[in-house]
Amino acid sequence: MKLIIQIPCYNEAETLEVALNHLPKHIDGIDEIEYLIINDGSTDNTVEVARAWGVHHIVNFRQNQGLAKGFIAGLDGCLRCGADIIVNTDADDQYMGDDIEKIVKPIIDGEADIVVGARPIDETEHFSFIKKKLQHLGSWTVRKASNTDIPDAPSGFRAYSREAAMKMNVVNDYTYTLETIVQAGRERIPMTSVPIRTNGELRPSRLFNSLWGYVKKSMLTIVRAYIMYKPLMAFSILCIPFITVGFAIGVRFLIFMARGESMGHVQSLILGCTLIIIGFLILVMGLLADTIASNRRILQDVQFHVKRIEYDSEKDTGDQDAKKAEDH
Repeated sequence: MKLIIQIPCYNEAETLEVALNHLPKHIDGIDEIEYLIINDGSTDNTVEVARAWGVHHIVNFRQNQGLAKGFIAGLDGCLRCGADIIVNTDADDQYMGDDIEKIVKPIIDGEADIVVGARPIDETEHFSFIKKKLQHLGSWTVRKASNTDIPDAPSGFRAYSREAAMKMNVVNDYTYTLETIVQAGRERIPMTSVPIRTNGELRPSRLFNSLWGYVKKSMLTIVRAYIMYKPLMAFSILCIPFITVGFAIGVRFLIFMARGESMGHVQSLILGCTLIIIGFLILVMGLLADTIASNRRILQDVQFHVKRIEYDSEKDTGDQDAKKAEDH
């Protein structure tokens, strides 16, 4: 069984070697461990540091593409290199390398296909009080949107089985952490979490410039992911206030009409009808979105089988080449 540990990098020359040095060289149940970095358009000597250390694989972007695209490109690279398990960690040494053994164990034991490392958020000293509360709020929102019990949704310390990695799709440009949990939860991919430890901060986070920016982008990501995977429910909830208020205004007008006092209330009747029409239009949009979502699920299933054929073919070719080299 091959494990590949991937690290997204953007100008990480100062911290990358520290993170690499803490990665495990052996794990029980794993036959082979390799390392891959995603060079997301770095302008420093990140690649040189990785090569000098002995990283096996490097995925290069000529310009910065963002964390989400880098993550997916890393999964693609790991799968093409024959990974049975993929671990994603950070180049700033935020997560303890020794805990990789903990997050791959549920996959080795066949208990889950995705494992998320749950950080001790309340005990993390470099997290401000507001950031801790926002982390908890974001994780709670993701749990509700995904029907999962993952306690630390923004955590980037994760392990994926080969099959789960083939199913992952990320459409936003911000981050993969929230969307992939919603996707996995809605697609019923077996997922769990394990408690992990964190190291001291080597550099400030580059994912967001302000707390407000972090909250705004995270909420948009969660809402977008929920609408993608549960569109009919989302649009049904959205149409209810319009139809309810419109219906209430209509009933009010009928009461006035029954009393012979409808004169002067025609405007409210027009408003009520308009709100009801808007509500039904939103519901129709939900039905159309649900049909599109059904087609998307079919396309995802086709994509998964195409990936399985492509990646497994490359893996078999690589295994045969390795066997020939051993025979010689």
